[in-house]
Amino acid sequence: MVNQPPPITHDLFTDTERQNDAGATFVLQSKGEWWHAGFHLTTAIVGPTILTLPYAFRGLGWGLGFFCLTIMAVVTFYSYFLMSKVLDHCEKAGRRHIRFRELAADVLGSGWMFYFVIFIQTAINTGVGIGAILLAGQCLEIIYSSLNPNGSMKLYEFIAIVTGVMIILSQLPTFHSLRHVNLGSLLLSLGYAFLVVVACIIAARSKEAPTREYSLESSTKSRAFSAFTSISILAAIFGNGILPEIQATLAPPASGKMVKGLIMCYSVIFVTFYAIAGSGYWVFGNKATSNILQSLMPDNGPSLAPTWILGLAVIFVLLQLLAIGLVYSQVAYEIMEKQSADVKKGMFSKRNLIPRLILRTLYMIMCGFFAAMLPFFGDISAVVGAIGFIPLDFILPMLLYNITHNPPKSSLTYSTNLAIIIVFSGVGFMGAFSSIRKLVLDAQQFKLFSNDVVD
Repeated sequence: MVNQPPPITHDLFTDTERQNDAGATFVLQSKGEWWHAGFHLTTAIVGPTILTLPYAFRGLGWGLGFFCLTIMAVVTFYSYFLMSKVLDHCEKAGRRHIRFRELAADVLGSGWMFYFVIFIQTAINTGVGIGAILLAGQCLEIIYSSLNPNGSMKLYEFIAIVTGVMIILSQLPTFHSLRHVNLGSLLLSLGYAFLVVVACIIAARSKEAPTREYSLESSTKSRAFSAFTSISILAAIFGNGILPEIQATLAPPASGKMVKGLIMCYSVIFVTFYAIAGSGYWVFGNKATSNILQSLMPDNGPSLAPTWILGLAVIFVLLQLLAIGLVYSQVAYEIMEKQSADVKKGMFSKRNLIPRLILRTLYMIMCGFFAAMLPFFGDISAVVGAIGFIPLDFILPMLLYNITHNPPKSSLTYSTNLAIIIVFSGVGFMGAFSSIRKLVLDAQQFKLFSNDVVD
């Protein structure tokens, strides 16, 4: 018989209470279909961070690189599938959860878990927001440098421009209102993945192609740290940490719909991840940078592929980054809306519109400021993966499933879930240590508001 833990009172709502919760009513409207969830999931996972895949392979090599990439794909799909089953289980028991923190606190019955999830989600949202703005600013800089090689504008100025655009887009009030934006995001990811692969093939045949070298670092210690950093980057690329909030956008009953969205998402992952990882690492090997587009457009020397291909890819990346920033801001916006808005006044009333405008603007300014001040795109991805995505996407779903569905301890499901928890707890710890170590080492290579993104 399946155990059904009794609901706790901390931040768990009756239907009446939820109707009075502005965060739930406004930001997390439950109106979507399964394909809308697929659009949201794809935007949350298949983003321009996949351009760091050749860089992640730099610390793993061919065999271990593809092995870790495949393991991450299988484990995350399995993890998200279990999470959707846990959410479906709670919904059937009369407790539909629309927030990760509610779900964890209810199932685990621990008040501190509520705050732990808030902390981790905040780290993810802020880290991804900073990374998205930083990479978008870098894309603008690439376009500007191509059109005006002797221009005087600096990276932080492009970051300021992107931040201004994000401030405007951040005023879209609900997660569900992003469904068409995220459909566009899905198509853009397929578009620039195709263009990058074509560009890599052309670059490999170019006379200016770099010498291909796939050797790892000579020191065993450095090689181990690089491997764990690369694994953390892969975890960040595959992670999202907001699956319950995405499932919350589905019109009830949500049961079974999320799995269809996951299949859509992982179909796109299969096409894009392996193509970019393989082609990028094949051409640049251990010289791959944290943005493969920069490798294709070196500062010294001509571009390694036709400018129009690279320019179009950069534009596609830039446009998708706007959607990425919006998706990962939704949890922060939901928290803001819950605390500041009055659900009785209406979503677009003056009472709610002014606080929304101020708070979301301040949040985007904060992300933009840190993106300009700390240009560590590759390192940011690794740290966020280790301390954020690994706990939420590789550990908690298995733990929550074992508690809610109570599989026999002798069963393959229980053993598999326990093994994943143990292995990825260790990987997360080592990844956090190695990622933070690299972040500290890189911090010595630049000054604040540098014009260069450190790999």
